[in-house]
Amino acid sequence: MRLSMLMSLIRPTGPIIVGISLGFTLSLLSVTWVDESCDSNWTGATAEMLLAQPPGSLKGARKPSSISTGTHGNGNIEDEFEPRIVPYKKPSQQDPPKKVFRARYASTELGIREHLFVAVFSSKTTLNTLAVAINRTLKNHLDGRLIFFTPTRNRKLPHGMFVVAHEEERPVPNMFQSIRYLLEHHIAEYDWFYLGQDDTYTQPERLKTLVSHLSMDLLLYMGLPGEFIGGETQGKYCHGGPGFLLSRPLLLKLQPFLEHCRTDIISVRPDEWLGRCIIDYTGTSCVDEYQGLNYHSFSSFNLDLLTVDDDGFQTAITVHPVISAELMYRLHKQFSEIELQRTYEEIEKLQSEIKNVSEMAVDGNRSALWPIGIPPPFEPKSRFEVLRWDYFTEEHLFSCVDGAPKCQLIGADRDDVSEVIRVAMEELNKKYYPFVQMSAPRLVNGYRRFDHTRGMEYTLDLQLQATSESGHQKSIAHRVHLVRPLSQLEVIPMPYVTEATRVHVLLPLNSYESQVALRFLDHCSSNLFETGENAGLNLLFIYEPAEAQKVSSDDVFADVKAKAAAIEHRYPSVKVSWISIKTESSGIPRILDIISRKHPVDTLFLLVTADTILHSEFLNRCRMNAISGRQAFFPIHFQDFDPRVATPDQVSPVSPDLVREAGHFDRNIFEEACFYNSDYMSSRTQMAGDLQENEELLENLDLYDMFVQYSGLHVFRAVEPALRQAYRNRTCDPRLNEDVFHRCLQSTVEARGSRSQLAMLIFEQEQSNST
Repeated sequence: MRLSMLMSLIRPTGPIIVGISLGFTLSLLSVTWVDESCDSNWTGATAEMLLAQPPGSLKGARKPSSISTGTHGNGNIEDEFEPRIVPYKKPSQQDPPKKVFRARYASTELGIREHLFVAVFSSKTTLNTLAVAINRTLKNHLDGRLIFFTPTRNRKLPHGMFVVAHEEERPVPNMFQSIRYLLEHHIAEYDWFYLGQDDTYTQPERLKTLVSHLSMDLLLYMGLPGEFIGGETQGKYCHGGPGFLLSRPLLLKLQPFLEHCRTDIISVRPDEWLGRCIIDYTGTSCVDEYQGLNYHSFSSFNLDLLTVDDDGFQTAITVHPVISAELMYRLHKQFSEIELQRTYEEIEKLQSEIKNVSEMAVDGNRSALWPIGIPPPFEPKSRFEVLRWDYFTEEHLFSCVDGAPKCQLIGADRDDVSEVIRVAMEELNKKYYPFVQMSAPRLVNGYRRFDHTRGMEYTLDLQLQATSESGHQKSIAHRVHLVRPLSQLEVIPMPYVTEATRVHVLLPLNSYESQVALRFLDHCSSNLFETGENAGLNLLFIYEPAEAQKVSSDDVFADVKAKAAAIEHRYPSVKVSWISIKTESSGIPRILDIISRKHPVDTLFLLVTADTILHSEFLNRCRMNAISGRQAFFPIHFQDFDPRVATPDQVSPVSPDLVREAGHFDRNIFEEACFYNSDYMSSRTQMAGDLQENEELLENLDLYDMFVQYSGLHVFRAVEPALRQAYRNRTCDPRLNEDVFHRCLQSTVEARGSRSQLAMLIFEQEQSNST
């Protein structure tokens, strides 16, 4: 009985006792094995193995938690590791802190360079003729950079060209200055350098194809080889007329000896001088072929050969000499037609290969997508991703921007529909020729949708007049499908902009806007000044002559000025400045003329109205979208609807959501704008000639029209969800020009409410009147 009771007490704790005992036993065994040193008196096979080891190479096994210290050269075990204490040295105030360099772009940090740099040698007499033709036929087709070297500086340079003048009339010093300029300014940015003359036509696509197949680390001097005069120098130089290629490693190798070439080599021809320099100091001779890649140039050219099918002309990269700019344009047209035809042939070849490969699939040719080579249609994952088909006819579109059920088909939409019908007729006649001739198309139904994976898709139901070979005619209905595929994407380089730029907010105020301006200042305080936004506020008080006379006794802007002073007292780092302007004019350009003179040319202006609600998010987009010398930004704000119409039986929210029932993006108003002072001043300078003929131009022209007509900038117009305007029953100034006044009226009407809200309001009024 006692034994059974004892066993019942031990049984629950038995596994614990066994586990503890086993753990102690294993730990003791492990410590004994680790601490045991190697014994050289071992016998048998173990002793034989140890005899093969060098003396002193045996050590005791190391503990798992210890640090291996290795051995000395004599085989003895090193001393215990002693950490080295590095004392902290307080930086001296005299030593300036080292500034860590961080590249602006990832390509700079990774050492990625552009592929091709093109330099063209011009002269004073041909800079405005042949050089302009080179710029128009070459610049837009290059992925790299194009500059022009000229020996003398012209007073009037052609627009859109980068010209470097060396002030050196002699050809050889001019070549020396050009090579040194490339080494000093562009050697770190490009892999290949092409040098040519302005009387040489260069086919850009063939030049880019040649360079793309050459390795960037070659010591290559490629062009049309020529023999040196006298034959003393071994090797050949590249003629300058047909142009030649220089690799970046070759120029880097030549750089230390360029000054020696200038003093030691005597030559009257710049291309021969450069060839001697390259051969003497780099050992590289001019070649016209490298690993199957050829540099072809066509030299025996005249006007009659434009239509001749010559092998040399068909494969030429350059044509020299070209005696006139007109001939340069004709050459470019001819070469472009050749390249376009080759592209079509290559497309047909690829389509045939796709058809042949698709026959090996399980479904045969049915597995090939239409059109061949175009990505497949987008497959929606849910009902929210289904692409919408828009219905249209030749006169109307039934999916309008403003939400109307029907609108007139005008502008680009009308041109698009006309072109699609024309292409459909051409393809039908090409398919059924000569058996049937199609004519007199009439669009019965039209559908289109934009697929972001492949392009614009069309489905057309056409009523056609079909004429057979025998002359029999019949009216038939035919459905066709067309796709306008997306072209190759192009990355447009843009200048670097930063979000640290200070924004100067300009608020023009009339006397009837003084109360609204108080609300604007409250929004600025909470949204900008409390968050420490890098922005300044400039209030422009516009006084009429009668109001200006009573400023000392009855200032219409007294409350606004007091509010501005209170804001400056509350936020010491904020500066709210104001300017009083006495004028009868309502034109914004006249007011901006005064402000522009008081600020530096690099000032970023943000023009707003008293109804505008600003946020930090929009100010950042203002900084990013306004680019000095390149772009002005005119955002499309979100206009709140009249709360009496949008929410008649509800309390209007303080900040309504960005939904269709709360408001709309007002495309009729151009009151907000982001631009640089330098761009505004340049636009006003361009207006000087027209102002002499029409003195009222400043009154009739708003800021948007002025930038479009006179600035030469890209005027960027886009919806801005972070920019809002609260609803206010405004009245349009009748002194505005007709177009601006009409846009103001249209904006005021559309700000009342949506069509459905206005319809419901009319319905409720009719119901109440009937009862």
